[in-house]
Amino acid sequence: MAHKRIRERLRRSALYTFACLGTRTRDDDQPHALHGAGYTRTVQCNQPHLHENKPPYYCKNHISTTKYNAITFLPTALFEQFRRVANIYFLLAALLSVFPISPFSPISMIAPLAFVVGLSMVKEALEDSRRFLQDRKVNNRNVSHHAGNGVFEPKAWKDIRVGDVVKVEKDEFFPADLLFLSSSYEDGICYVETMNLDGETNLKVKRSLEAALGLDSDETFKDFTGTIQGEDPNPSLYTFVGNFDYERQVYPLDPSQILLRDSKLRNTDHIYGVVIFTGHDTKVMQNSTHSPSKRSTIEKKMDLIIYILFAVLVIISVMSSVGFMVKTKYKAKNSPKLTASRAFNKSDPLESLFCNKIHELKLDYK
Repeated sequence: MAHKRIRERLRRSALYTFACLGTRTRDDDQPHALHGAGYTRTVQCNQPHLHENKPPYYCKNHISTTKYNAITFLPTALFEQFRRVANIYFLLAALLSVFPISPFSPISMIAPLAFVVGLSMVKEALEDSRRFLQDRKVNNRNVSHHAGNGVFEPKAWKDIRVGDVVKVEKDEFFPADLLFLSSSYEDGICYVETMNLDGETNLKVKRSLEAALGLDSDETFKDFTGTIQGEDPNPSLYTFVGNFDYERQVYPLDPSQILLRDSKLRNTDHIYGVVIFTGHDTKVMQNSTHSPSKRSTIEKKMDLIIYILFAVLVIISVMSSVGFMVKTKYKAKNSPKLTASRAFNKSDPLESLFCNKIHELKLDYK
């Protein structure tokens, strides 16, 4: 009887009349044919424990947008630093300084490189720590969820599970992707701001199923059950295909009944919804990308310049070293200055070549 009275009030509503100006075909009332891959999502409404006792195991609602963690920070940060050609160049110069024939002390080469790389790694750590703090703030937000017997209690976002029934108040963000069941409006509508999703500031109207309009108070969820069959997680913000099995009838679902994570409830006192996707399965997280490596256009041009300079330096060093080897082999006996050279070994011209090349690289670097 309650459902009948609600439907009668709804049909007299001006909002309902406006919504019905567009004709609906008969096929719209038929359940979707969900067969094959891509439509394996099954949600037991108000029974989240059923998804923990048997496969499939849905992900938790905890999210992380950080680039590093305590284990991967050091190797990953070092890899990021030595992706820069300039750092590789100075690393090679520092390695050459450890040889005894080097004209410079190792500390004078290694210390500046370590300072620059260390400072860049500290900067990366600070930026990632800000992401971590923001993630923790989001994960610890509270939302009212159905704890049983028609009682709603606060619960952290990170602890929300697939199948939970949640109550979202005005001006709050949705903690996960929800199936919209009912709202404070008799017509079963609510207004949603999706600025965090698509940048649009105008409010969008969402409309619940008529069959669920009777679920308009906390007590009505005491014995509420149902099954949602729908598409698997995907990044499409504007599509959803699924069916809602409720009170022995199957109703088709479309995007107008889906409330996405990170959108905000506006101009509506509260709504009730069932969690369909959590955490990194939500559409907003499916659209997110990993934190990119920050490399400016100038830095990329500098890499090219360093490649060219290094190639020219190697060519000059090879040419001069070959000439030095020839001179060492054929003219060393008549050259007292060359004989006294630190890099001279008349019995082995190749050794003299190697030593002289290191000298030239180091002096050119200076």
